[in-house]
Amino acid sequence: MRVTGPERARLSQRAALASVGMALTLLVAKSWAAIATDSTAMLGSLADTGLDLIASIVTLIGVRIAALPADHDHRFGHGKAEALVALGQVVLITISALGIGWRAIDRLLHGAETANPEIGIGVSVFAMAGTLLLLSYQKRVIARTGSIAIQTDNLHYASDLYLNGAVIAALVIDHYLKISGADAVFGVIIALWLLWGAWSSAGASVDQLMDAEWPPEKREAFLAACADYPELKGIHDVRTRTSGVHDFIQFHVWVPEDWTVREAHDRLDRVEEALQQRFPGTEILLHLDPEGHTDREGMLPHHLTERR
Repeated sequence: MRVTGPERARLSQRAALASVGMALTLLVAKSWAAIATDSTAMLGSLADTGLDLIASIVTLIGVRIAALPADHDHRFGHGKAEALVALGQVVLITISALGIGWRAIDRLLHGAETANPEIGIGVSVFAMAGTLLLLSYQKRVIARTGSIAIQTDNLHYASDLYLNGAVIAALVIDHYLKISGADAVFGVIIALWLLWGAWSSAGASVDQLMDAEWPPEKREAFLAACADYPELKGIHDVRTRTSGVHDFIQFHVWVPEDWTVREAHDRLDRVEEALQQRFPGTEILLHLDPEGHTDREGMLPHHLTERR
């Protein structure tokens, strides 16, 4: 069951702090390994961890801001701070991937040898074990909070498992199997992997910032629930969006012309309260129209707004 309010903020911030702590630990270990091995793949892993640290700190700041209640200047809350943070992570990961790719190609062209592979392998195994623990904890927090910032952080750390595995493979092939250039090739592969992961995780953030509609199955579930209430038989002009963990839906509904304003308000107020019980964290805004009324065309054409 998902939580909201202070409990959600507490869990999200704890997950972000755990991410910062893990990134700091791995940064120290990989710095030592990168110097000892002179491996491009390990250097790429180090750069990725450095960005993990920056991203985790930014995530912590983002979830703190997102947890702030609505105020005079932000009456829909601060939930989009999480989407901004997630998008910032994408930019950082992209810059890192380009830098790693450039260095790997340079070493592939000019050649270089690795050293002390046992140090790099040992540190990578340690990093994978620590990452697995962090991922498990983040998954539990995501299930309870739905935080998009923690989700993006989780995707990045999940890719670290493959990245560390690639470092191990690069060191074994390059040093023990004596296949020249393997370390640089794996460096290029890691850079491409980071680029793919960054942009594949950008979609949800962009959707929130652009006020994209809910996914079809989520929207249909809400409309199916509305069908349980006779007062909402004339529902139309449904618009939805999400900000952080908060959902917003607004719609128009026909009411009998002989209803007084008080009667319409009281009836639909009870329906609104019932729907909010069924869909926690959703703010519902409805507008009353006389039965059969067609609204003037605004931002959306009639074939969209008047569809029931």
